[in-house]
Amino acid sequence: MLLQNKVIFLTGGSTGIGLDCAKAYAAEGAHVVLCARDGELAAEEAAKLPGIHYGIRCDVSNGEEVAEAIRFTLEKFDRIDCVHNNAGIASPSKPLHETTEAEWDALMGINLKSVYWTTLHAFDHLREAKGCILNTSSLVGVIGQSIHAAYTATKGAMNTLTKSMALDYATYGIRMNAVCPAGTWTPMLRRWASEQPDPEEINRYLDEIHPIGYCPEGDVIADACVFLLSDKARFVTGHIMHVSGGAELGYRR
Repeated sequence: MLLQNKVIFLTGGSTGIGLDCAKAYAAEGAHVVLCARDGELAAEEAAKLPGIHYGIRCDVSNGEEVAEAIRFTLEKFDRIDCVHNNAGIASPSKPLHETTEAEWDALMGINLKSVYWTTLHAFDHLREAKGCILNTSSLVGVIGQSIHAAYTATKGAMNTLTKSMALDYATYGIRMNAVCPAGTWTPMLRRWASEQPDPEEINRYLDEIHPIGYCPEGDVIADACVFLLSDKARFVTGHIMHVSGGAELGYRR
């Protein structure tokens, strides 16, 4: 098992890509603490996983809640080997001048400042474990996207933050990487697609943006994350891994 007995602190772990990662980590022998704003759902999902896992409430934009979640993890396992910063929001779908200050602040707080909070409170324990940090970014943080300016700003910042932290923390033996999905089927994406005027066309579009030919489920992202958290990736740091089916490679027609 690639993650045998590793303790993984996972944000946004109750649904979508985060839940797929939790399932993959548990299958590889890890102990996972699933954090989510819906603590009851996180606890329910954690209870379904094989092994010893916990699901707890944590608003990652709130420093005190993150600190308490880290303390909980240490009380249960006495160590933290990996932090996976997966929690994020994508709304609103607007150009920048139509984005409100409250919407901007929410995106920055959840998608980006959360990395500050988890690092601040877990750093000493990651240094002791010579562990690693993984960020769930997005391909649009590399290539951009129309009517999502604030969201893409958070993911572009996350990518450069990942590289800078990799340089800062290599001396402590802490690795730092990010994954960049393109389209990925999650409950949130399915709900959004079903609400569009032509859901069938949206489904076709989501398949066609990936040269491999289909929009994947979250398990393909989880498999890449397992690798990056495992000792198989022991010499990989500062890497922004595209898990995108080739969506960034250019025009096909």
